[in-house]
Amino acid sequence: MQDVWHLMQQQPWFFLLSVGLVSTCIGSFLNVVIYRLPVMMETEWKSECKVILGQQESNDNNAQTNSKSFNLITPRSTCPSCSTQIKVQHNIPILSWLFLKGRCANCDTPISVRYPSIEMLTAISSLWVAWHFGATSLSLLYILITWGLIALIFIDIDKMLLPDQITQPMLWLALLSAAVGYTIAPVDALWGAALGYLSLWSVYWLFKLLTGKEGMGYGDFKLLAIFGALLGWEAIITIILLSSVVGAVIGSVQLSVQGKDKATPIPFGPYLAIAGWLCLFYGESLKSWYLNLLGV
Repeated sequence: MQDVWHLMQQQPWFFLLSVGLVSTCIGSFLNVVIYRLPVMMETEWKSECKVILGQQESNDNNAQTNSKSFNLITPRSTCPSCSTQIKVQHNIPILSWLFLKGRCANCDTPISVRYPSIEMLTAISSLWVAWHFGATSLSLLYILITWGLIALIFIDIDKMLLPDQITQPMLWLALLSAAVGYTIAPVDALWGAALGYLSLWSVYWLFKLLTGKEGMGYGDFKLLAIFGALLGWEAIITIILLSSVVGAVIGSVQLSVQGKDKATPIPFGPYLAIAGWLCLFYGESLKSWYLNLLGV
């Protein structure tokens, strides 16, 4: 394994090729996570609500069996239209979709372009990290973070939800990476995580006290805590400003195109994730830019 890693460090093309191939496959798995994890969570919530309300299911054994049989591994993926199990040769990331011309091999029903798009997005964003940071431990860390962010972005778009099952491991990964010396000083990581969480938590409660409405969810607090743990507390202001501006512009355009009222809630997590991801590369440049813009 050390020989392979040494070869990647000596031959950048081999490192980039490996990252591209692996990330494309991970993108295929992320499609599964994006769809199945919210379903698994909703099933668990319904079960817990029945327990709290004292409502016993008519067949507890069958309910437990069904919940165990639906997870990130089983059952195997099927066509949403004809329920035919997807064969291995029809499940090759990006290539299978192109070969089948975006249609099911069995019923010829169109397959959403979103699936290969997520696979391609995962590969391109991971390659960008690999190219920028090279064959280093920091590069591997940021690639893992990138995978988690892609899953969070699309789950938030679909369900207005940032699952703890993803945000909490990412936060611990960020803190442990600081502890072993991959990123910033451990104390800075702790302060960054705490202030990242508390900054949006304070905005949330201030907005709720003034309007009686909830402006964002707790998942957003945890997401900013992750970036605080990775980059330190000084990056928090840059991330909040960038995500707010981008969110306001894109959100307004999106609501206008869709013909929805401006009071319609939109997920903030994707903008926060994109802003934080950009700050991994260009945090200092962005900070200097807006400080110069403000004349500071």
